[in-house]
Amino acid sequence: MDSTADLARDGRESPLRWCPSGDASRPESVVLGVRSGEHDQVAYLAEPVPAADVLGSIPEGIAPNRVLRFASHCVSDCANRVGEACGLIERITTVPADTGPAAVPRCHLRPHCKWWNQAGVEACHRCPALTTLEPRDNELAVLVADPATTREQLENWIAAAQ
Repeated sequence: MDSTADLARDGRESPLRWCPSGDASRPESVVLGVRSGEHDQVAYLAEPVPAADVLGSIPEGIAPNRVLRFASHCVSDCANRVGEACGLIERITTVPADTGPAAVPRCHLRPHCKWWNQAGVEACHRCPALTTLEPRDNELAVLVADPATTREQLENWIAAAQ
């Protein structure tokens, strides 16, 4: 990701945003971080690395998003798009954060991040724990990942689980 602003055709800065749960195969995709540790948390890279530069080094049979977290442009045809908003971060921020008011992780994506611009620090507190894999053995994770799930359904599920 270039540190300069993306420019629209008329030369003005465009509202282009990056998705921190992006598609590794998109041409602009970058590695946001590496999954590590006991809970598969993302350790963010200090500088972006083009996804194309690292995808070939991941052993066959291992899904790239199992070990890496990618960022790519937020696109209008995304299943999680609700108008101009990201429905995924809306669902994610419905779930109570596991952490208290700790500092947000350092992230090179933040100035252009769709989630940061939409949900602020609440998105950043949850971002390291997110995965683009859908764990089928975790009902809450499956609900959050499903674009058809509403905020009300999540709130009801959380209330019933307590």
